Amino acid sequence: MSILSNSTKQVLQSTPPLSMEVQDVDTTKKQQKCIGTDGISNTQRVWTSLISGAIAGAIAKTTIAPLDRTKINFQISKQPFSAKLALQFLIKTLKTEGVLSLWRGNSATMVRIIPYSAVQFTAHEQWKRILGINGLEREKIGLNFLAGSLAGVTSQGTTYPLDLMRARMAVTQKTEYKTLRQICKRIYMEEGILAYYRGFTATLLGVIPYAGCSFFTYDLLRNLLTVYTVNIPGFSTSLICGAIAGMVGQTSSYPMDIVRRRMQTSAIKGQHYHTISSTIMKVYKEEGIMAFYKGLSMNWVKGPIAVGISFATHDTIRDTLRKFIVCHSTSSKT
Repeated sequence: MSILSNSTKQVLQSTPPLSMEVQDVDTTKKQQKCIGTDGISNTQRVWTSLISGAIAGAIAKTTIAPLDRTKINFQISKQPFSAKLALQFLIKTLKTEGVLSLWRGNSATMVRIIPYSAVQFTAHEQWKRILGINGLEREKIGLNFLAGSLAGVTSQGTTYPLDLMRARMAVTQKTEYKTLRQICKRIYMEEGILAYYRGFTATLLGVIPYAGCSFFTYDLLRNLLTVYTVNIPGFSTSLICGAIAGMVGQTSSYPMDIVRRRMQTSAIKGQHYHTISSTIMKVYKEEGIMAFYKGLSMNWVKGPIAVGISFATHDTIRDTLRKFIVCHSTSSKT
């Protein structure tokens, strides 16, 4: 009996408790869910995408700031757009206000675009994760478009007042609005707090097709290149894919861009654009259907450049940061 009891004790001591095995399995599953197949946790995905998106947006918008200011001035006026008139505007601005005036409002753009771009890229990646379409963009086309649209809505909703102030700085002289702080204060004192979101509905109606088409086209082109070519798309390829995506996105949403610019700047131009429907009717009656595409040709120049730079820069910085994290974690384990 003593021999039997001793052997039984040895077996029990050598066998790990069942509860410990279950805990180990649960821990492993949680780690796999948290880290992912590429060795990056979701927290690391968020902050790497935030940083790369912020830098990408800043570089892209600064590059095309003079063209952006020119486009906005034509969007809010009744003057017909042409390449010749756009060039004349640039030359006149250079002569009367100096070279730095071409970047007037860019400080407001940076204040807006850095958080906007950071949130947009991060939100897009997170919406794709939530909707379960990572790596399945070609199979889940509708959900892929939805993820892009939701990313645009998320970023636009958090940064819209800065976009409105940037638009007003772009169409005024230095004597009217010297700083972003001044314009923020004047809008509140003269028009009230709701004025910060004037044209917001029109913006949302425009950003849904714009962001949806941009991200959808970019993902589709990159996936096609990955499938049908040997090399993984690099910076130059991402630049081209982003440029095409930008052109598609800009064209799909441009009429609503005209509407929101008129509504954003109506208070300082002495014109009445209070609602989306009244703005559409007023523009159509006074300027015709082509007014909704005024400046689009310039957008086909600056839009693809900006979006191409933005996508390519974001992906390059993001992938570099994540490779560094994986290499660092691997070396620390060894």
